[in-house]
Amino acid sequence: MNAQTERLTLSGPAGAIEAVRDSAALADGASPRGVAIIAHPHPLFGGTMDNKVVQTLARAFVQCGYTAVRFNFRGVGGTAGVHDDGRGELQDLLAVVEQVAPAADGQRIALAGFSFGAFVTSHALEALWPTGRVDKTVLVGTAASRFTVAPVPPDAHLRTLVVHGEADDTVPLAAVMDWARPQILPVTVIPAGGHFFHGQLPLLKNLVVRHLQSGA
Repeated sequence: MNAQTERLTLSGPAGAIEAVRDSAALADGASPRGVAIIAHPHPLFGGTMDNKVVQTLARAFVQCGYTAVRFNFRGVGGTAGVHDDGRGELQDLLAVVEQVAPAADGQRIALAGFSFGAFVTSHALEALWPTGRVDKTVLVGTAASRFTVAPVPPDAHLRTLVVHGEADDTVPLAAVMDWARPQILPVTVIPAGGHFFHGQLPLLKNLVVRHLQSGA
């Protein structure tokens, strides 16, 4: 499925937000399944919306009929502002959601994030789940050893995929299990997988596609 890519400049609390929208090539008259908003890894360690894991997530969502929106957090690329340890970044993410999938339009949304982006996405899910608009969530390489990751709302468990590499040396698998265990939240472990899933991105994409295609 070919994607059509469009560069966007959105408005955020700290100023302009640089973003990219990947749209699926749909049949005439067909509507997207929803809009997926995907958050990138840590800005201070080279994380951008062009990260390979983030792009892999976008391709998975597009394959499943979503419009995928990737964006740069404050202080990255063409996005204004400075890094804010997740607080301002959450506001950036929520601002992107409201502009690319306004609540007034009644459009369904999906949330996804990688590493630091998964941490921020967990808090966005906590904020947005009560609205009833979130269809699916994907958290990859969740930075549970470095940040306080929000718990996944119990009703959202079946709609949430948590993926982690067994050999992740940036965020140990044990830290993610310590976060997930009290919630009885399943974690999908990729054997021998590192933080960036080198050589295993096709597998990661297939896991995400399978989750998006499930009936939950």
